[in-house]
Amino acid sequence: MPDIINTARGLEKADLVIKNARIVNVLSEEIYEADIAIKNGLIAGVGKDYMGEKEINASGAYVCPSFIDGHVHLESTMMLPDEFAKIVLPAGTTTVVIDPHEISNVLGLHGISFMNAVVKDLPIDVYTMLPSCVPATPFETSGFDLTSYDLSLLIDKPWVLGLAEMMNFPGVLNQDKTVMSKLELAKSYNKCIDGHAPYLSNKDLCAYIASGVKSDHECTTPEEAVEKMRLGMYIMIREGTAARDLDALIPVLKECNTRKCMFVTDDRHPEDLKEHINGMVRRVVAAGVNPIKAVQIASLNTAEYFGLKNLGAIAPGYKADMLILPDLERFQPDIVIKNGKIAVENGKIVSEIPNKTYIETRNSVNVRWITQDDFVIKSNSSKVRALEVIPNQLITKSVISEVKIQDGNAVSNIENDTLKICVIERHRATGNIGKGFVKGFSLKSGAIASTVAHDSHNMIVIGTNDSDMYTAAVELIKCQGGKVVVKDGQVISELPLPIAGLMSDKEFEFVITKCRELNSAAHSLGCGLKDPFMTMGFLSLPVIPELKITDKGVFDTNKLGFIDIFQDDAALVN
Repeated sequence: MPDIINTARGLEKADLVIKNARIVNVLSEEIYEADIAIKNGLIAGVGKDYMGEKEINASGAYVCPSFIDGHVHLESTMMLPDEFAKIVLPAGTTTVVIDPHEISNVLGLHGISFMNAVVKDLPIDVYTMLPSCVPATPFETSGFDLTSYDLSLLIDKPWVLGLAEMMNFPGVLNQDKTVMSKLELAKSYNKCIDGHAPYLSNKDLCAYIASGVKSDHECTTPEEAVEKMRLGMYIMIREGTAARDLDALIPVLKECNTRKCMFVTDDRHPEDLKEHINGMVRRVVAAGVNPIKAVQIASLNTAEYFGLKNLGAIAPGYKADMLILPDLERFQPDIVIKNGKIAVENGKIVSEIPNKTYIETRNSVNVRWITQDDFVIKSNSSKVRALEVIPNQLITKSVISEVKIQDGNAVSNIENDTLKICVIERHRATGNIGKGFVKGFSLKSGAIASTVAHDSHNMIVIGTNDSDMYTAAVELIKCQGGKVVVKDGQVISELPLPIAGLMSDKEFEFVITKCRELNSAAHSLGCGLKDPFMTMGFLSLPVIPELKITDKGVFDTNKLGFIDIFQDDAALVN
């Protein structure tokens, strides 16, 4: 403390001084020139004529607080966190708030412990929101069921900020005991509760918010965002790989009070990581949003929501996490300062990243013995209710489509793009296989499959024929999880993900190369989606409208029940 005070008063040299900086002040919402004195990783003073053991002459460049990603599933990058840090740190992200929901659905508390262990000593700060919905719903089979008792073992940890996205909003509205106990746990420790409530509105929305939920990252229209903001919610504006809501919500940032807005990435593949939160800031500024407010959304707002009182601004007592920017247009930092030290210079990481070490995880692909016959769908009707993909959205449509009938079995209809989809339970070897049809992938041959299938991450397979679907599933069992493309009985592209069937133990370059190869291989089969694996991975998420598929069958989210896909009225199956 004496060092900070003496440095702030100018009686003692700072460790580092950034001189002649044009400070983007997100507290007063102005830009002005001053020096920034840093001591012991904290900002000691902001003013003129500070002296430092080391000095950087910003020469009029802009200095702003570094960026915070307020909601991200690191598992979706398919890389270990050290590789993630290598990519996002040069983009100016120095803090992330993770929800280890994906790995928890596979490995339970061990998954949370694993993630906490592998984020230690990284050049970025990683905070955790405890998964609130493992499993997300009772309509699927996950590896574990995390109760409020399980979460109570971790809720008081300093690295835990609260309860992650409460996807089971029907459980909140109906006051389900298990759901309510988790909400009360978070509130008893005065910790944040994140939301997940697409399309929830009016009195039901009021009830959801009144339960303690204070944020939402599922807004897809300005009207939805404004209604939630009016009722006190923080709006997490999401720009992921499959779900891209930024452009649709820019009018909110131009016309409304932005202090209740944050930027988040949620789920991003490696290809979309090199431009991170800074890319969102750049795009909204180019669209006419005030640059100071854009930086504020990417830093201070997020820090304040999560109660990170020493983050998100350039002022005495705040952590010295800052970016030196040549302009307020590209938002590509020349220098990234983390904890008062230069971490990145001219796009190159200069701080040390520890060698990759992590605790072992068990094999997670446990499937009852399967045969090609397990993919058969018996029917005498060619009319089915199918899932229809909406590009760049997580939501799907429920549509009536025509399949082909062969020997009393319903099979894919390549001509009208109605393909078979199966979800195979892979945690407990129950033998569950949900079967249905999907439109939007346009495969002309072969099959694609993955063990990344939100949120329970069972094995999901889409194909034009049962033989290739079977081959794809067997290959995923052999490699203990991953993604695969099969054609004519041969594996033509593959990315093993041996850590919980979700993450690779390889470097970024390997993962991104394999991802490109997978997409290219899927495109060679006729698929027109930019990232078919990301899209496929959300077709098993029964908390997102309108029609989804789990290991238990095809699920109608509007009716909250499973359907018989051969009944045109989609009557619920008892």
